[in-house]
Amino acid sequence: MRGNSFYKDDLRRAELVKEAGMEYVDVGVSGGIWGLKEGYCLMIGGSRESYEHLEPLFMSLAPEEGYLYCGASGAGHFVKMIHNGIEYAMMQAYAEGFELIDASPYGENLAYDALSHVWNRGSVIRSWLLELAERVFEADPGLSKIRGFVEDSGEGRWTVEHAIDVGVSSPVIALSLFERFRSRKQNTFSNRVLAALRREFGGHTVRKAD
Repeated sequence: MRGNSFYKDDLRRAELVKEAGMEYVDVGVSGGIWGLKEGYCLMIGGSRESYEHLEPLFMSLAPEEGYLYCGASGAGHFVKMIHNGIEYAMMQAYAEGFELIDASPYGENLAYDALSHVWNRGSVIRSWLLELAERVFEADPGLSKIRGFVEDSGEGRWTVEHAIDVGVSSPVIALSLFERFRSRKQNTFSNRVLAALRREFGGHTVRKAD
């Protein structure tokens, strides 16, 4: 299984293996480096028969109710692509929020790990990303040890390209992608939050502060 692959490549590969008398199954995988412990969220594409044949494998890898048959070939990686586009936007919103606080008179005396913690106790914006933010700020309260250089691994671009192809307005996802491009020139607090969160959930490398 491959966590991220362009779904149109799956369509091509499915045809190739079909000619050889085989079945092709694409599986979008989410969970990052934590999946080994917590289980992986699986989004599965291919024939229903192939899915049912492999379901015991998916069940063993995913947490309870953590896998879904999404449809024909390409569907698994297509759904994972959109998942990652949403992830870009969610992370960007958190990052901007923390930078707004950091730029305020209250930021100097506010512990961001404690804030992340309390936001995860019943608030509308609670999430696993905030759990990771709490860990990040506990280890490095001002994120002074890293640069706000935020990579992108392709899925955000594919999501925006798809939005253009089908004429669907997706401004938040598009802007979150463009902000990653901007991060490679500016070392803002919000970009350091983004870089740190990517490191926490996916094990992505970060650039150390100069």
